[in-house]
Amino acid sequence: MSSHPVNDTDSPFVLRDYALVADGERGALIDPRGQIAWLCAPAWHSGAVFSSLLGGPGHYRVRPADPWNVWGGYYEDGTLVRVSRWVTADRIISCRDALAVPAETGRVVLLRQIRAVRGEALVDVDLDVRGDYGHHPMTDLHEGGGTWRARTGPLHLRFTGAGHAHPAPDGGLHTRLRLPEGGSHDLVLEIATEPQDASLDARALWNATERWWNSAVPDCADTAAPRDTRTAYAVLNGLTSTTGGMVAAATTSLPERADTGRDYDYRYAWVRDQCYAGIAVAAHGPHPLLDQAVRFVADRILEDGTDLRPAYTVNGEPLPAERDLPLVGYPGGSDRTGNRAGRQFQLDVFGEALQLFAAAARHDSLDARAAKAAATAADAVAQQWTRPDAGLWELESRWWTHSRLACVVGLRDLAREVRTSASEDWSRLAEHILDATRSRCLHPDGHWQRAADDTGPEAALLLPLARGAVPPADPSFALTRAEVMHRLAEDGYVYRFRHGDEQLGDAEGAFLLCGFTMALAAHAQGLETEAVRWFERTRSACGPTGLFAEEYDVSQRQLRGNLPQGFVHALLLECSARFGSDTAAGQ
Repeated sequence: MSSHPVNDTDSPFVLRDYALVADGERGALIDPRGQIAWLCAPAWHSGAVFSSLLGGPGHYRVRPADPWNVWGGYYEDGTLVRVSRWVTADRIISCRDALAVPAETGRVVLLRQIRAVRGEALVDVDLDVRGDYGHHPMTDLHEGGGTWRARTGPLHLRFTGAGHAHPAPDGGLHTRLRLPEGGSHDLVLEIATEPQDASLDARALWNATERWWNSAVPDCADTAAPRDTRTAYAVLNGLTSTTGGMVAAATTSLPERADTGRDYDYRYAWVRDQCYAGIAVAAHGPHPLLDQAVRFVADRILEDGTDLRPAYTVNGEPLPAERDLPLVGYPGGSDRTGNRAGRQFQLDVFGEALQLFAAAARHDSLDARAAKAAATAADAVAQQWTRPDAGLWELESRWWTHSRLACVVGLRDLAREVRTSASEDWSRLAEHILDATRSRCLHPDGHWQRAADDTGPEAALLLPLARGAVPPADPSFALTRAEVMHRLAEDGYVYRFRHGDEQLGDAEGAFLLCGFTMALAAHAQGLETEAVRWFERTRSACGPTGLFAEEYDVSQRQLRGNLPQGFVHALLLECSARFGSDTAAGQ
């Protein structure tokens, strides 16, 4: 239990109310009060310097002095520049937030611009940086020339725009700003691993950030949902490091269900998620995120071969072991970092990697190094496809159907897009795996079942089926989709699988990835109206900020799990790109 006293100011909001700002190397969650509730520095998997999301110390608040206010906000279109907005009895105040880009790995710069939209603005600013989940208070705090400097453990701080601030009794800084109507005021916070002397000119930093976002996110006017698709691109960009590694989510320890123990650390790069993102981007065009995904996955395969791990840090290192933190934790959850899934064998990641490389080849974006990695991945499938694995959901090792079908799709795609002397071998191996899987995992009623020893339904099967594991007219495709709809779908949302005899929704929320894959499966069968219906229903499960978590509690209309979940945004992007391009082609 944390020794940090929790009070009303620190108490968390429901997940749907949080916004994300990110620069690829780390990300911050902002709550409706204008508090940075979560930020790890200098890297995604580093200790948090602001951890009130999990009941820890450290805060950075920008909020109206008048507590009588209603909050709202929005993202500037196609960016992760967030504008928070508060309406009081006689004032409107906004705060524009961003992590400055292009980013540096050892230096994070948080930009905050306060504006008096209507009436005079009276705004309180409080800063208390506490490194490594609160272990390191601010030390050596001093001001000179309008810039505050301090340390928090090994990290160096600079803070501008609050020259008249004063040390607060409980640590940190406090100031109250008064802005005339129409006025604005900039705050710049820098946290770095080494002392810095680069300019913290707010205007220059904002200009560079705006230029970066304008070049990073395509227009997406040709997609089914342009604005949401641009947001999805922005989220994926914000989660992707300069190394090419994309973290699964910005957070750790947010519960999927209260007090169930299912709350994991997702601040790492899952190979599968990276492939989903790259394949989704490829559905729209050869954008830089595709190249970044290919580079990261290729590097991991060439380094580890058949010993490929399911997940790595964004710089390609093994995941740390799980450990508990001395924090209260988000309500209903725990406070854990690290992830043991990094030591599992998951066969399907090789199949997803093959699909990613084939997608790159379709855009002439597969270089010699990535082509070598593709051949290595195909060899790994040949050697290990009969071996039980932990599968997509990282469960006990079994002969999971989804894992084999993902490899079938990947081998076929690679054989079709990369013509080498091995192409015929890849095609033959794909058919051999499909025949063996059909023999062991096709239910007597004609639909695909979860595993060789599990006859239950499995929503994950919809993705390899949608990608061509069997032809759209194959009876097993329609029967599997019907089985998932009948047993795993309620009120337009899709669940992963059944947890024993528990009712859907009791064990966990609807899985938003599966809702989008249901849409792709209907689309693959030519059921366009039904595909759009699943797409739109799942798309509605975001919070007011437009972000998606992993799961959605249908009855309470709340997000569950870590935030934002990268693969959900990736599948939204893919659906929107595929549905939009088909509509355009038919006109």
